[in-house]
Amino acid sequence: MQRRFYQVDVFSSTPYKGNPVGVVLDGQDLETEAMQAYSLWSNLSEVTYVLPASDEQADFQFRIFARQHEYRFAGHPALGTARAWLDAGGVPHNPRQLILECGAGLVPINIDGDVLSFASPATIRSGDLEADELKELVTILDIDPATVKDSQWVDNGPGWAAVLLENSEQVLDIVPKIPQGPGRWKIGVIGALPQDRWPEKFEFRALTIEDGALREDPVTGSLNGAATDWLIHAGYTTVPLINRQGTKVGRQGRVHMDRQDSQLWVGGATTILISGTIEL
Repeated sequence: MQRRFYQVDVFSSTPYKGNPVGVVLDGQDLETEAMQAYSLWSNLSEVTYVLPASDEQADFQFRIFARQHEYRFAGHPALGTARAWLDAGGVPHNPRQLILECGAGLVPINIDGDVLSFASPATIRSGDLEADELKELVTILDIDPATVKDSQWVDNGPGWAAVLLENSEQVLDIVPKIPQGPGRWKIGVIGALPQDRWPEKFEFRALTIEDGALREDPVTGSLNGAATDWLIHAGYTTVPLINRQGTKVGRQGRVHMDRQDSQLWVGGATTILISGTIEL
């Protein structure tokens, strides 16, 4: 059947320089296999499907697929789906804040014009990487172990492990060595930008390696949220700040980080670039 469809550019104020997400509205009668099949075919980093809320506090529910994998939560799909739902005529209970329901629970989305911000969810896995895990990541990144300032599990759903390097140049110089055997790694690489040259604080890269294939995510809200929370608690930075991501793949991602009370918020520009229908 014909379903409403949007493609939204997230985390950049310049069209086509952020991270696109496909949003299928009216997804309530779709089987999981059909959601997976379209996500794989689309070649987008993520596709979401909007469903009626099962929790009375939520404005709507959505499911997130990255190819054949379903995520409990991911940042830019949350913001892009919120923007599409609003543009399609959705009316939130609170005009200043959406409540989204997903595998990670209820996720608030603050509304401030074209900028939307999500409440970064708690990590489901944190703590130091084991020595053999860090060694494996260093081998994949093909870097000198001495350049690693710190590392941490920062998994709030997708499975991120983060590595902090000395500076942004080292981050941008990385050319990963892709393992040829089976396995899946989601690696966030972070380095401080020169503060005399850039208003942004850190350069981020998000690398997914699976069964001998590499994909670099243009801009990644979940990684920015969980990793920035770690960097704050470890004493490397304070908020508010803006992180930069996508430089290596020709994007201009800017992720705004702020804290209200004890909650970290992750935000950025959201722009609808495609709207129409899709046969699913």
